[in-house]
Amino acid sequence: MPHYSDNLRSGSAARCAVCDGKFGLVRHYSWRTPLCSKKCVDHFRTRRESDRNWLRWLQIAFDQLPENRARAL
Repeated sequence: MPHYSDNLRSGSAARCAVCDGKFGLVRHYSWRTPLCSKKCVDHFRTRRESDRNWLRWLQIAFDQLPENRARAL
């Protein structure tokens, strides 16, 4: 009898991480994430880049806080 956690692990690998679609004959990967198509690869990379840009703005805003400026001096 299989364990419930084993079913969850195998079920998550059977679907695309972006669109939750089934895989065809070819499986694409980006950052070790299984994706179903080039379209999903592009979407995944775009999303990662926008997350990176958002984190840069957050770091800039954090560095400009008054308590951080006093610490830098």
